[in-house]
Amino acid sequence: MHTFLTFAYFKNQFVPFEEANISIATHALHYGTGAFGGMRGLPDPQNPQQILLFRLDRHCQRLSNSAKFLNYDLPADKIQQVIIDFVQKNQPTKPFYIRPFVYTSDLGIAPRLHKIEKDFFIYGIELGDYLPPDGISCRISSWHRQEDRSLPLRGKISGAYITSSLAKTEAVESGFDEAILMNSQGKVCEASGMNIFIVRNGKLITPGFNQDILEGITRDSVLTIARDLGIETIERPVDKTELLIADEVFLSGTAAKITPVKKIESYHLSTNRPITDKLRQKLTAITENRDSKYQDWVHIVNC
Repeated sequence: MHTFLTFAYFKNQFVPFEEANISIATHALHYGTGAFGGMRGLPDPQNPQQILLFRLDRHCQRLSNSAKFLNYDLPADKIQQVIIDFVQKNQPTKPFYIRPFVYTSDLGIAPRLHKIEKDFFIYGIELGDYLPPDGISCRISSWHRQEDRSLPLRGKISGAYITSSLAKTEAVESGFDEAILMNSQGKVCEASGMNIFIVRNGKLITPGFNQDILEGITRDSVLTIARDLGIETIERPVDKTELLIADEVFLSGTAAKITPVKKIESYHLSTNRPITDKLRQKLTAITENRDSKYQDWVHIVNC
């Protein structure tokens, strides 16, 4: 069961979460014409009167870009201010996850993006570890990632997540924790809601944007941190067989943070993960505002 934060932002005002309801005729519910974001926040371990939000500006810009695919002009600075107000209104006391959502809010049956009302809401839940932090098992999904020529994959479009849902359920119901999807060219793409990295011979490797991946913000953070630590990073197509013989494999995402992979199909991976561990420790320190070099990645909200 999720513990939802007390207030939601809905119809341009803050209301109790239970009162933030949409009609069963809402356009986006039927056609997947919505886009969402997701970001983590936590009370500052050094000052409980402050809330720390990780890379708020990047999350808001990505959601604003996603809204453009829906023919919706929603400035990033407006999203950012509402999120700050949302946090101050709720004053969370535990680590949490914020879900902002833009959508076609009209009541109608014609699939379209023109001449239709759009809206924007936010809610939040308390959230600890999304996946087991000691490592997970993955299977190669029978479902393939969509192509950018069919869907705007650089946006977090809600309708696109039917594939993620199918892949996740297939994995769990066959005894695994998570799914790894291939793209239409048969190359490794991403997990159900996370980017993927492998380590081979001390080098950090991940599929590039031309592989139909989501432009993950945690992914970008990992690459920046790795380069700053002197770890060589390579963005290129990745073959399935590389997963099975990699020295390390991990997933990255807002909810998942950095989660190591310990098994893929029937292949067990090493539990010695020096690069994964180093990156995860660094990312944790940054999100807790304990690393002055990356202070501009952390937005402090006073409650």
